[in-house]
Amino acid sequence: MELRGAKLKQQRNKRAIETGHNRTMVAGAVFAVLFLVLAGRVVDLSMFNGHQEPRLVTTETATEIETTRANIVDRNGILLATSLPTDSLFVDSKAFMETGEDATMAARKLASILPELSLNRAAQKLSSGKRFEYLVRNLTPEQKYRVNMLGIPGLHFQREERRTYPQGPLAAHVLGYTDVDGRGISGVEKSFDQQLLGPDGTLQLSLDVRVQAVMRSALMEAIDEFKAIGGAGLVMDIETGELLCLVSLPDFDPNDPNTIKGDAGFNRASKGVYEMGSIFKLLNTAMALDSGVVNIKDKFDATKPLKVGRFRINDFHGQNRVLTVPEVLVYSSNIGSAQIALEAGSDLQRDYLGRFGLLNTASIEIPEVGAPLLPDVWRKASTMTISYGHGIAVSPLQLTSAIGAVANGGILRQPTLLKTNAESRLPGQRVIREDVSDQMRKLMRLVVLQGSGKKANSEFYRVGGKTGTADKQQGGRYNRRARISSFAGVFPIENPKYAVLAMVDEPVGNKKTFGYATAGWVAAPIIKKVVDRIGPMLGLTPSNVEEQVYQPGDPLFITVKG
Repeated sequence: MELRGAKLKQQRNKRAIETGHNRTMVAGAVFAVLFLVLAGRVVDLSMFNGHQEPRLVTTETATEIETTRANIVDRNGILLATSLPTDSLFVDSKAFMETGEDATMAARKLASILPELSLNRAAQKLSSGKRFEYLVRNLTPEQKYRVNMLGIPGLHFQREERRTYPQGPLAAHVLGYTDVDGRGISGVEKSFDQQLLGPDGTLQLSLDVRVQAVMRSALMEAIDEFKAIGGAGLVMDIETGELLCLVSLPDFDPNDPNTIKGDAGFNRASKGVYEMGSIFKLLNTAMALDSGVVNIKDKFDATKPLKVGRFRINDFHGQNRVLTVPEVLVYSSNIGSAQIALEAGSDLQRDYLGRFGLLNTASIEIPEVGAPLLPDVWRKASTMTISYGHGIAVSPLQLTSAIGAVANGGILRQPTLLKTNAESRLPGQRVIREDVSDQMRKLMRLVVLQGSGKKANSEFYRVGGKTGTADKQQGGRYNRRARISSFAGVFPIENPKYAVLAMVDEPVGNKKTFGYATAGWVAAPIIKKVVDRIGPMLGLTPSNVEEQVYQPGDPLFITVKG
């Protein structure tokens, strides 16, 4: 089975590279024309300028536009990364020194037109006596022309490539970037470094730049509104595992990786691992129903806190009464969830978390992947707190995949950043029964209609999911002023196609939210914005099925506290 899976994965990678080739021929031609025009302009200036231009040695002619690294495109063929021909400036210092030219004077001239080259560095390289010393890599056509006009002996141009990212920072953490020599440093540029240098052609990703842009914009607005330090967002096709977006903020411009500041290079979506809070109650409930340790009609006493050693488990907005299983989820009861977990036990909990892919590092086509943080010893207290998302830290990527499995009929799909087809797609793994998945979708919808996820409700597409608010551990203790606020869900709930997750790191409440920075106020509205905008892009018809209303006596009826 493993050999077959590995072979399928290898075939998928190759097809992904081959698929996009024809779609980018036009884009390649456009870039070719642009650079021919630029090159022609340089020739015009040199031929018709009144000054005699000194001849400098180049290794290739100015009109050659062949590049060696393949393009990267999104699922619709939109160009994400390409290589363009450029020139780098080097000096034959030995030849320069033999002319008797003054190195300081020449260095001053070069530094005046090449801001990235300091006077001291230029003078040092001009007088080093070496036959080959790079002065500046990747000159612009204007810089090349101006260097030529200086007439400094011993200077030469070397034809090279510059990796360019037309979409700027939009998909920076997925694409990664290359070094000045064109070697992949991070992201898919690193993972597919050798394939991109091979003959297979364009690499086609699963990303949809439109969806990526919508999620990035919605996250940026929330981060700004709540003065947060960062965030992450994902949209995944729950039938194929394809990621339509993977956003991590802050991000960076891969065109100039030297400008990366602070944690802008850190991928919160796949590398970061966090205690994700009450979203785990979906997994806890699915486990209990699937294993049969709990029935949908069972009830749990949430009238008082649970004591665990010297700790107490409380509810944020306690109902202070006996709760049904649906009410435990809708009212996000920590007390009820902990009791459900105790019914299941530690061994069963670990088994199901493993099935959901949360005990091991996620498998994805970028190197920036974080390993989950698990209890050293899985005590009774761990079993209880993990039921509501504390005491275990996973990546948003892992959790998105797990929630997709809860809602798609019970099949865990391995997330992928490559566009797939039926032949290259990896088989999924059943984690819960289909009838349990059907029940879970109804419960997820109830959370949005009557619980903490109300602000995720779209008027066009029915969303189901769960909020999660968790205090962050800092210095070995939980800091109640530093939180992770998240929402994970699926849409359209009546026939789910996509899993969606939004996470905001350390939001601060404001007047609009009455000082709250919980997920219902912070993350849920992001989901509504995203779903409203990407639904039409993805060709989804607005939901028109009549909403199911549950009556007293139905197991899914929620009693509203008077």
